[in-house]
Amino acid sequence: MDKERAIIVAVQTGNKIDAGSALEELIGLAEAAGAEVVATLIQNRVRPQGATYIGKGKLEELDHLIEELEPDLVIFDNELSPVQLRNLEEVLPIKIIDRTMLILDIFAQRALSSEGKLQVELARLKYQLPRLTGKGRALSRLGAGIGTRGAGEQKLEMDRRYIRNRIKDISLQLEKADKTRQLQYKRRQRSGIKTVSIVGYTNAGKSTLFNRLCNRAHFSGANQVEADSRMFQTLDTTTRKIKLPSGMEVLITDTVGFIQQLPHHLVAAFRSTLQEATNADLILHVVDRSDPLYMDKLAVGVEVLEELGANREDMILVFNKMDNLDDTNDLEDDREIPAKVSARTGQGVNKLLEVIEHKISM
Repeated sequence: MDKERAIIVAVQTGNKIDAGSALEELIGLAEAAGAEVVATLIQNRVRPQGATYIGKGKLEELDHLIEELEPDLVIFDNELSPVQLRNLEEVLPIKIIDRTMLILDIFAQRALSSEGKLQVELARLKYQLPRLTGKGRALSRLGAGIGTRGAGEQKLEMDRRYIRNRIKDISLQLEKADKTRQLQYKRRQRSGIKTVSIVGYTNAGKSTLFNRLCNRAHFSGANQVEADSRMFQTLDTTTRKIKLPSGMEVLITDTVGFIQQLPHHLVAAFRSTLQEATNADLILHVVDRSDPLYMDKLAVGVEVLEELGANREDMILVFNKMDNLDDTNDLEDDREIPAKVSARTGQGVNKLLEVIEHKISM
């Protein structure tokens, strides 16, 4: 299947983590969804234009670019309001999606469990509801491809009442799943077995670290989850029992990654899953130390964890991908970090297991 060709449109306001990094991240998201980015169009503004997100001149430039390159879709770097989306559709003869729709599409592709699929569908429906027009264009315009997977493609002509009923139905199903999870959590507490969760920015190497810990300390000695460099490779949580150096058994869980501007619909839909991670006895906050913007991405993770009510006393900061750095001995800022590893090579993993055991036994 040929990749869809996309133009990315970004407005740089100067208040993002880093303008260049934000654009790179959006390109990475587009590629994760299966698109080929053929051009980028950037406008510097104090704030996005209220009616069409970009200014009139830039809109005309985009129209010419579409005519010249003949892409399949245009991806905007932020969530478009219903008014902006409608106005852009009237001007541009092409499929338009925004950052939220792109992330929803990736989640729809990666969700494997029934609960994960329901969470994605709920987020998509809540996003789509205010964007329905009298003709149902917000759903029916998409046809196929990126931005249509999950709830959208099979429910193109749903009216608002049907969507609201479906939202209510999914919410009830997820409530039942959450109650089941809470019962399992209470059973684990009664059993006395400690829990550890791995969290952090998407693509920080969480799943690779999870596999490495299972290689060393799980009875099978084998990888337990798929891990690669695609963003949001992990959506459904995976829990395994591992043995620490003393023989103590703990449950360790791999979780979905964080990202700047994670759509609030998704945060709400995955809140119970994320909450399970933050309820663990110990949280490993994994950071890609080789990323030039590692401190900014660390801050995003801390913000999300605090929003979910995680206790800082129950966290260990884990610097990953240390093998990508030239000289780990001269990293002054890292002196106080107890866990520095390379999940890919196994460097520092035995030490990390000791740190986990020490912290969890306190």
